Amino acid sequence: MSVSLLNWSLFQFQAFVIVLIRVASILFLMPLLGTRYVPLLVKVGLALVCSLIILPLVAVEVQGALFEPAGFVFYLLAELMIGLSLGLSIKLIFSGIQLAGEFIGYQMGLAMASLVDPQSGVNTTVVAEFNYLAGLLLFLSLDGHHWFFRALVESFREIVPGGMQLKSGLYLYFLQVSGKMFVVAVKLAAPVTAIVLFSQIALGLTARMVPQINLLMASFPLTIGLGLLFWMFSLDLFAPYLQSLFDEAGREMVHTLLPLIGR
Repeated sequence: MSVSLLNWSLFQFQAFVIVLIRVASILFLMPLLGTRYVPLLVKVGLALVCSLIILPLVAVEVQGALFEPAGFVFYLLAELMIGLSLGLSIKLIFSGIQLAGEFIGYQMGLAMASLVDPQSGVNTTVVAEFNYLAGLLLFLSLDGHHWFFRALVESFREIVPGGMQLKSGLYLYFLQVSGKMFVVAVKLAAPVTAIVLFSQIALGLTARMVPQINLLMASFPLTIGLGLLFWMFSLDLFAPYLQSLFDEAGREMVHTLLPLIGR
């Protein structure tokens, strides 16, 4: 298929749009690229370049259906669903990382210390935002974004444009990934949650034994100090756990998810 812009036929242009929809939907949901930190023109330019590179390698089937408006819309929706499925599988992992920060901030008494997340536009705690940014930096430093580009290339090998077929295992896959989001949150927040719980138990026993002491005011700095200290200690385990998590999610995205939405 020729990629000369001046010699494109109607079918070639429609095929390019179909490929562009899949590429853009995957890239726009990629961590970092899917945030508001990256300008829209950069996202669009990257999607156009990747689409032009992949276009000569893609065989669009059922060529006659593309000239029908209904058939063309079906192709676009199918490509959009493929991109959303691939992007959502990683988005849920990052949601678990951010949820762990929410748990930690709530246990430390920092629920009121919230700020507006620039990528989502909603209020979130400082700890949750730090967790998300730390996870994002680790994702990039561990070459986790390479799994997205690999999944993009493999998707065109496994699923030709218009060849998406949703299988029954897809529901179970996303149910499992959604459950993993809470598992990730609990594991990352466990050290701080445990020490804060023990400190509250100790303060409760102290208040029972020495009721003259006003422990209410003393508990706030103590809880925050212990929480920050053990949160800092737990960061040493952050990188190896997230590395195994990203590698596992990347392999599942390529070898498990793609067969569930293709032929």
